[in-house]
Amino acid sequence: MHRADATLPVRAGIGLRTPHCREMTESRPAAAGWLEVHSENYFGAGGQPHAFLERLRADYPLSLHGVGLGLGSADALDLTHLRRLARVIERYEPGLVSEHLCWSAAGGRHLNDLLPLPYTEEALAHIAERIVRTQEFLSRQILIENISSYLRFRHSTIPEWEFVAQLVQRTGCGILLDVNNIYVNAVNHGFDARTYLASIPTKDVQEIHLAGYDDSGACLIDTHGSVVSEPVWALYRETIERLGARPTLIEWDTDIPALDVLLGEACKADAILESAHAIAA
Repeated sequence: MHRADATLPVRAGIGLRTPHCREMTESRPAAAGWLEVHSENYFGAGGQPHAFLERLRADYPLSLHGVGLGLGSADALDLTHLRRLARVIERYEPGLVSEHLCWSAAGGRHLNDLLPLPYTEEALAHIAERIVRTQEFLSRQILIENISSYLRFRHSTIPEWEFVAQLVQRTGCGILLDVNNIYVNAVNHGFDARTYLASIPTKDVQEIHLAGYDDSGACLIDTHGSVVSEPVWALYRETIERLGARPTLIEWDTDIPALDVLLGEACKADAILESAHAIAA
């Protein structure tokens, strides 16, 4: 079966979600530069999800984004999960594979959220060791994504941005930089988002995420359920000015809109990326 290039183009991609699968398969919109899927949705051997993805993989580069490995958990590293992930990687030959800087299980019970770590030397050593083991198991580099959070641990001793930078240095992993999450955390925890950006090792950022948040309550909530906000677009422009153009994903997971709305957000990101290319040239 012929497939699109395994590397991601420096364009905007979209997260492939069930309501859009048939329309994507039938229309193959050029406005989507590449696709990203949640790895765990493809752990089964067959069924409709694979039928759609096999067809779309012929035309679109792919990134696999994990939500369930729980690299920061104190539970044993889930080798069954890693075996299933390895099979999906072999089947679809993604350009990038990513997971989150979080924990999500305790005592064998999985929680429906991506929970923050205490940013301490102990936590850094723990998750670094698990990332190294994961990369060795998969025989490839993975990217680690910074998450949104709504609390901080009093005994944290390392700023989040320095924790991420040290994790890369210790493990050789790459960074999936979620600009929306940086903005959400900056507002929720009272730090300067530009300080975060200035501390991130430029060469290690291989993918960027953009999404929408809910600002109706006491803090910003990362919902992936609306258009990208103007403050996040502004921070994204600053990010691209600092890093240079990077493959950028539009995430939308709740209150999923018509495909054209999602593609419209991708076009906005593409315009910023194209401007960065023009400046570099």
